[in-house]
Amino acid sequence: MHINWDDFQKIDIRVGTIISVTDFPKARKPAYRLTIDFGDLGQKKSSAQLTAIYTKDELQNRQVIAIVNFLPKQIADFISECLVLGIYDENNSVILLQPERKVSNGLKIG
Repeated sequence: MHINWDDFQKIDIRVGTIISVTDFPKARKPAYRLTIDFGDLGQKKSSAQLTAIYTKDELQNRQVIAIVNFLPKQIADFISECLVLGIYDENNSVILLQPERKVSNGLKIG
């Protein structure tokens, strides 16, 4: 399936810093609850299946790339407000996408 430039521009992809990581025992698949600071866009919450590769301490203060304009989605008793982006490795574990150097929270990917 192909998309055109207008389709791509509808996706709001931003950089943010994880400021809070907690366990999410009610998730069907092992996951963390994240709070991410997107600068002027404010803070957003996300459920992320990162437990196979990352500890909570490794995620704290890490910059990530996320789609911030999805409609909120309820996952168990939690509302996820953005989608953190990653790559599935050979074991189907998620490897986070992140900037190669620190940048300001909220900057747009394009």
